[in-house]
Amino acid sequence: MSRTRLTGSSRRRGPVLSNLIRNVAIIAHVDHGKTTLVDAMLWQSGIFKAGQEVAERVLDSNELERERGITILAKNTAISYHGVTINIVDTPGHSDFGGEVERALKLIDGVLLLVDASEGPLPQTRYVLRKALEAKLPPIVVINKIDRADARPQEVVNEIYDLFIDLDATEEQLDFPILYTNARRGTARVALADPAENLGPLFEAILKHIPPPSGDPADVLQLLVVNLDYSEYHGRLAIGRIFSGTLRRGDEVAIVKLDGTTQTTQITKLYGFKGLERTEINHAEAGDIVAIAGVEGITIGETVTSAETPRPLVHMPVDEPTISMLFTINTSPFSGRDGTFVTSRHLRERLEKELLTNVALRVEEQRNTDSFKVLGRGELQLAILIETMRREGYELAVGKPEIVTREAEGKIQEPMELLVLDCPQDFLGVLMEKVSKRKGVNTKMTGHGRPGGRVRLEFTIPSRGLIGLRSEVLQDTRGTAVMNTLFDGYADWQGEIAGRLTGSLVADRAGKTTAYALYNLQERGELFVGPGVEVYEGMVIGENARWDDIDVNVVKEKKQTNMRASVADEAIRLVPPRPLSLEQALQFIAEDEWLEITPEAIRVRKKILEANKRPRRRPE
Repeated sequence: MSRTRLTGSSRRRGPVLSNLIRNVAIIAHVDHGKTTLVDAMLWQSGIFKAGQEVAERVLDSNELERERGITILAKNTAISYHGVTINIVDTPGHSDFGGEVERALKLIDGVLLLVDASEGPLPQTRYVLRKALEAKLPPIVVINKIDRADARPQEVVNEIYDLFIDLDATEEQLDFPILYTNARRGTARVALADPAENLGPLFEAILKHIPPPSGDPADVLQLLVVNLDYSEYHGRLAIGRIFSGTLRRGDEVAIVKLDGTTQTTQITKLYGFKGLERTEINHAEAGDIVAIAGVEGITIGETVTSAETPRPLVHMPVDEPTISMLFTINTSPFSGRDGTFVTSRHLRERLEKELLTNVALRVEEQRNTDSFKVLGRGELQLAILIETMRREGYELAVGKPEIVTREAEGKIQEPMELLVLDCPQDFLGVLMEKVSKRKGVNTKMTGHGRPGGRVRLEFTIPSRGLIGLRSEVLQDTRGTAVMNTLFDGYADWQGEIAGRLTGSLVADRAGKTTAYALYNLQERGELFVGPGVEVYEGMVIGENARWDDIDVNVVKEKKQTNMRASVADEAIRLVPPRPLSLEQALQFIAEDEWLEITPEAIRVRKKILEANKRPRRRPE
C-alpha cells in the first residue's frame, strides 16, 4: 500500500471552505477492502509520522475483527485535508450488527459505497445502503480492487445502478459520482484511463459531493449519543454528534433520558478526534463528533441538551431481534476448571454490561434464576458475543438458536432472509434441492460469465432454515460456494422444516478416550475428539450416521493377556477427528443438547447427562 502523503504540488491550493467539516461513512461488504482504504486515507492525510509502527487494517482494533477480517463495531476516525476535517465512520457490513449501522448513520451527512470490481454488490452492501438511502444521504460510489485479474468494473457499475433502482433511490441519489481505486496501493482515479498517483481524487470528491453538516452553532444545544466508551480515569464516555448549538468544557447540561425524564450534569472533559486518538478540546460546534466525560448513567439514544431550554432529539428505532438463545451457567462435571467467571451473578453482570453498548441486543430473565434468554439480530451476532465472553474468562452453556416469531392479524409470522449463493454450475442441482427442503424459494438466477462457469442464485428462505445450512453447503460444494444472507422482513409461518437428520454419539462414562475404542467407533459416524481427550458421561463425542443417539464407550482399553496371539495386531489407523468451531457447534446442537463454552474448550453435551434418565430421541 502506498503511504505517500499529499504534499507539495499534489495538495489543492483552492479557497478555504466556509464550513470546514465533512462527516462520511464507508459502506462495503465483508472483504471488499474498506478498512484497507481507510488505512491509506490515514497515511496520505499525514496522520501517522514517517517511520511510525502502525498495524495493517488499523481500524480493526478488536481481536475478533482482525481474525475474521470483518468489522463488528462502528468506529470513527478523523483526518484533515486542506484544512477540512473529514470524520470517517467505519460501519459493519453484516446485517447481524445492524444496531451498529443505524447508530453510525446518525453521525454522517453522506456515504462512500465501496464495491469489489469483481464480485459486485453483495447482500450486506444492500442492507447498509438501503438504510443510507432511507436517510436521504448522498452517495459516492467507489469501485475497489480494479487490479484484480477478474475485475469487471463496467458490469459492476451497471449492477450498482440496478441495486439503487431496486432500493427506490431518488433521481438525485442516482446521479452519483464514480471513482476507481486500488486501496492496497493507495490510488484513486475518476476514469479507468486516468493516471493514478494517490487518493487525491477521492478526497476531492468527498469535499465536492458530501454536504457540510447543517445546524446553527448559536441555537439550543442538541447532541445525540450514538456510542459509549470507558476510561479508567474519567469513567463512562459518551460519543455523539452535535446537531445544533455549541458545547464547552465545564458547561452545565441536561441529559434527556429515553423515558423523557431529564438529569443535569457538568461536562468535565470534552474530546475531539484526530486520526485514531481522542484529543482534549475546549469547545465544539454543530457538526462536530465529540466524546464527553462526566456523564455517569448516560446510554445510547439519549440527548445532551441545554439545561435552561431542553430540546431532545427524536429517539432512533432499531430493527427487532430475529433470533434467540438461552444462556445458562455451566453445570457439566468439568465446570470451573478453565474459567474465572462461572456463577449466574457473573453471567448477569456481563450481559447487563453488553446491553449498555449493544442496542440490538435484548436479555430476558427466566423463571430459573441461572438462565437468561438473549435475543439478537442473527446467529453471527450472538456467536461473536459468546466468543468474546469466552476469551474474557467466562464459562457458560447455551442452547439451540431459535427464531423469534410475532403475531399479526391473528397469524403467526416468522422472519425471512434473502439468501445469495455463488457457486460453480456443477453444484446447481444439489444446492437447489438442499435449499428447497428448507422452504427456500428461488427468485433469481444469473450466470456471471466469469471464468469457471459460476452461477449466482437468490432465494427467500425462513431464518430458521439457515440454521446449519452453511456447513452443509460448504460440504456439498467442496468449499467452493460463497453464501450470504440478509434479513428480508416477516412472512406467514412457512410450515415445518426437517431438523438434523443425524443423531449423536454420546459417551456413556467418564475417562480418557483411547485409540482402541475410537477405532471401533469411527465406522458409526464422524468423531469430534481424538485419543487422550477427557470426557464425561453425556458428552457428545461425534455425529452418528443414523437418526438416533447411541451411548458408546470411548474409554475402553484393549485387554492385555500373557497369551501369545496367533496373528500380529493390526495397526490402528484413525480418521482425523472434526473438531467443531463455535459456529459449527451452534448449528449442530439439537433441542436436548447444550453447548458448553469455556476459555479452553467448546463441547457439546446432553442436557440430561445420565443415560438411564434421558428419553430416547425420536426421528424428526
